[in-house]
Amino acid sequence: MATTAAIQSCIWTGASGKSYTYQIFENPPHFKPNQDGNYIYTKVVNNMWVPIYIGEGSLSDGCCAGDHQAPCIAQEGATHVHAHFNGDEANRKAEEEDLLARYTIAYAPAAECAVASGE
Repeated sequence: MATTAAIQSCIWTGASGKSYTYQIFENPPHFKPNQDGNYIYTKVVNNMWVPIYIGEGSLSDGCCAGDHQAPCIAQEGATHVHAHFNGDEANRKAEEEDLLARYTIAYAPAAECAVASGE
């Protein structure tokens, strides 16, 4: 599990209708090495979680400061990271695709940020 205590949990539903339970951590989280899973950088707007960026892979590397989108994620005001621990790569990728199909805004933190960074 993570070295940071989870605040609570949240259920995210993909385009397929499948639900995924995520633990909620303050940003930045501090995960133990070699923990894989799915993650969602989020913030609260009007008492609702809003996804900023959805990804999968190493929670300690990709989900934390090492993520290539980190400057844009910070610029968009991410306050929390939702994490779903999952060691199966095929399942992680399928979950990421399912969630991105529903929350298309979370492909990149912001179009203007992606353009500014040369993506």
